[in-house]
Amino acid sequence: MRFLLAIALSGFLSSALTAEDEFDQEPILYGSSEPSDAIAKLEKRMADGRVNLEYTDEHGHLVALLQSLDIPISSQVLVFSKTSFQPERISPKTPRALYFNDDVYVGWVQGSDVFEISAADPLLGANFYTAESLKSQPLKFERQTHECLQCHASSQTFNVPGHIIRSVFPDETGQPIFRAGTYRTDHTSPLKERWGGWYVGGTHGKQRHMGNAVATDAENPRDLDTEAGANRQDLTDSFNTKPYLSPHSDIVALMVLEHQARLHNEMTVASYATRKAQHYQEVMNEALERPEGYVSDSTKARIARYARRVVEVMLYAEETRLTDPLAGTSQFAEEFAARGPFDDQGRSLRQFDLKTRIFSYPCSYLIYSDTFNQLPEVLLEPIYRELYDVLTASETDEEFSHLSAEDRQAVLEILRATKSDLPEYWRDS
Repeated sequence: MRFLLAIALSGFLSSALTAEDEFDQEPILYGSSEPSDAIAKLEKRMADGRVNLEYTDEHGHLVALLQSLDIPISSQVLVFSKTSFQPERISPKTPRALYFNDDVYVGWVQGSDVFEISAADPLLGANFYTAESLKSQPLKFERQTHECLQCHASSQTFNVPGHIIRSVFPDETGQPIFRAGTYRTDHTSPLKERWGGWYVGGTHGKQRHMGNAVATDAENPRDLDTEAGANRQDLTDSFNTKPYLSPHSDIVALMVLEHQARLHNEMTVASYATRKAQHYQEVMNEALERPEGYVSDSTKARIARYARRVVEVMLYAEETRLTDPLAGTSQFAEEFAARGPFDDQGRSLRQFDLKTRIFSYPCSYLIYSDTFNQLPEVLLEPIYRELYDVLTASETDEEFSHLSAEDRQAVLEILRATKSDLPEYWRDS
C-alpha cells in the first residue's frame, strides 16, 4: 500500500513540476503576496512623511526618485529600440533612459509622464511598477503583473518574473526586425552580439558590438555598420542629449547591467525551485508519514543543482574574455567601485579590471544584496559550500578554470573580511 501511494504521489508531483512557471500558486503566490522590494520600502517612507519627492518641469519626479533610491545618474544607459510599452515615444532620436543600482531599475522616456520600474524582491523575483509623474499630485506607484509578465516571465527570463537585457537588429525608427533574430545578453555573450538597439559610449579597441547602429538594408537587416558604431566617446551626433540627466550611455555600466540582470534571474529561479521542492517534500512527508522536516536525497540533489547554477554566475563562469581594454565615458566606474565594501588591503568585489574581464576579483558584488542574503537557508547552505570548495580547491572543475589560484585566494580573503555572516567553516582555516 505504501509503495502504491508513493507511485501515485510521484505521478502527482511530476505533473505539478511541469507547471513550475505557474508562480501564482503555492508556495510562491507572486500576485497576491506583499512585495518587500525597494519600491515597497520607499512607499512606506513616503506614507510616513519621511520622504517627499520633489517635482521639476524638466524631468518630473525623476531626480528625486533616483536620489531616494540611491541610484547614481552615472548609471544611465540609453536604449533606442522600441522594446518598451511606450514604443511611440522611443526612437534613435529619443532613446529611453535606464538607471539602476543593485536592487532596482528605473526607466524614463522623454515626453512621457510615466516611469517604468523593475525591482528585485528577495522572495518574489522581479516586481514591476509604473508611476505617473504629475505636478498636481505625489508620485504613486502601481504594481503591474499580467501585462508585464507576458514578456518578463518567459523563456527570456528562465520562466520566472525577471529582467531582460536584449540585443536586437533595429530599423531606422528603432523598431526591432524580429525576423533577423535577437540575443539575450549577459557577461557570457560575445561582444559582437551585444547592445543592438542601444547607445554605447566608450572605447573597446578592435572589438566590435552592435550598438549605435541601425539596419538600413531591409533585405539584409543583420548587416549593421559596426565600424561606424565603434569606439564612440560622444553621442551628440546621434541625438540631442540635452533633455537627459547625462549625455552618456557608458559601456561599463552596460556590462554591469547585463551581469546583474542575469544573476538576479538565476537567484529567482533557484529560490522558486527550492521553495517548490520544499513544498512538495512536505506533501510527501505527510502522505508517507515521515518525520516533519525530513528531506530526501532527491530533494537535496535538486536544490544543489540550482545552487551550482547560482555559483557559476556569481563566479563569472564562461565570461567572454576581452581582447582589448575597455573604458567608459562617464564617472560610472569610479562611483560604482567606490561603494565597496573594502578589506584591509583596499580590495573590493566592485573594482574593475576591464582589460581581460569585467572585474578584478571575480565574485559578484550581489553576494551582499538582500536578494542573496534572503535566499532559503536550504539553498544558501549548498551555495556557500560550493563557493568555499571552489575558492579553496587546489584544482577546479572546467567551469571554474578561468579562476587562477591568486583569484581564488583574493576573493576568499575579501569575503572573509567584508561579509560577516559567512558559515563558520569559512573562517576555520
